[in-house]
Amino acid sequence: MYYVAMRKEASCCVPDDAGTNNCKVEAVVSVDERGQMVLPKELRDRAKIRAGDKLAVVGCERDGEICCLSLIKVEELSATVRGFLGPIFKDVL
Repeated sequence: MYYVAMRKEASCCVPDDAGTNNCKVEAVVSVDERGQMVLPKELRDRAKIRAGDKLAVVGCERDGEICCLSLIKVEELSATVRGFLGPIFKDVL
């Protein structure tokens, strides 16, 4: 993922100027009886997810039910929020 607030590139989570989005199914995981799941090592390595990293779970709703869940590194989410809200607060302050 790209740090929106620190770089000029667009977030990888939104379509680019051509309207394309590079999102795809990376893995299928199972949830055990305790509600836990394991992200495959290859995916963790490619996403640079390490032990102790914090991931935000973002849900999308349709007709009152969650239809999609996404995992976003907390620092990425923070950068996105700062990038989005920063210009607004700059004008206010």
